[in-house]
Amino acid sequence: MNPKSPEARNRDDKPFEGMLISEPNLLENLTARSPCQRCGKSRMYFCYTCFVAVSQLEGRIPTVNLPVKIDIIKHRREIDGKSTAAHAAVIAPYDVNVYTYPNIPEYNLDGKTVLLYPGAEARTVSELFTGKLDIPTYTEMMIRELPSGYNVGTLMTQILNKSESHEIYHVTKLPVDRIVLIDSTWNQSRGIYADERLQKIPKIVLQNRASQFWRHQKGSPRWYLSTVEALHQLLLELHLCAWGRSEHYQAPLATNYPIHTEQNCNSSCEPYEGQYDNLLYFFKFMYEKLHLLYKHEDLLAYKRPML
Repeated sequence: MNPKSPEARNRDDKPFEGMLISEPNLLENLTARSPCQRCGKSRMYFCYTCFVAVSQLEGRIPTVNLPVKIDIIKHRREIDGKSTAAHAAVIAPYDVNVYTYPNIPEYNLDGKTVLLYPGAEARTVSELFTGKLDIPTYTEMMIRELPSGYNVGTLMTQILNKSESHEIYHVTKLPVDRIVLIDSTWNQSRGIYADERLQKIPKIVLQNRASQFWRHQKGSPRWYLSTVEALHQLLLELHLCAWGRSEHYQAPLATNYPIHTEQNCNSSCEPYEGQYDNLLYFFKFMYEKLHLLYKHEDLLAYKRPML
């Protein structure tokens, strides 16, 4: 998507339109920092090292239960206060764990754990439901035959977008139970990705979605999402592939998927109605707070191309 196109401008004007995100009144009423209840360090809304809300917000902010366990692997040089990984850990405390590389778990290679990372061998979320492996193999073949100087990113986008079928698979259980994300800049992530413990894990890739993160990364396109955006997109795609969406949920990110039907479903099949949107609770608040101070078009992060 061209960031200068009317569609892109509309999404940038109202990036959270249709999402079910709680009102940030509690956050707006906070005017001073307070000590973290665990480490004692001065924090504004939450502690980004202990992953707990400040005492004034304890038990009062929204929390989200996730259908899978999430491990976020953080680069040791990633600045805690600038990372959105903490947003996820505070909002989904029972399902999100944050590790600092190289201290990461040993993962079972049972196919139930996947790593979110783009690449020729990565499968789309819908392929987790079908078990198809032919798309990555075809992609690798196409890349080998490309003429010198061809934009490989463009080819990957075309193939991955075409591979998304937007079907509802009417499953009773998701095909994965743990997802690993890397929290770092793009250049830092390559070192973590090279770890043999992660190389053995199957990879998945998301559909392109324009990032609304205000932190600029030189040389990265708009579809390089912040950690909490990537997690929200991933859970959205998983749920929509499994059970579709409610006819009442009209967020643009979900409208390309069919509406939930009762076909082959039992009581565990729930259409998407914004169940994970509150993962963006802090993100949306900070985005809007920043945009009161700066014009969207003046921020470098939003001038990056989509490819």
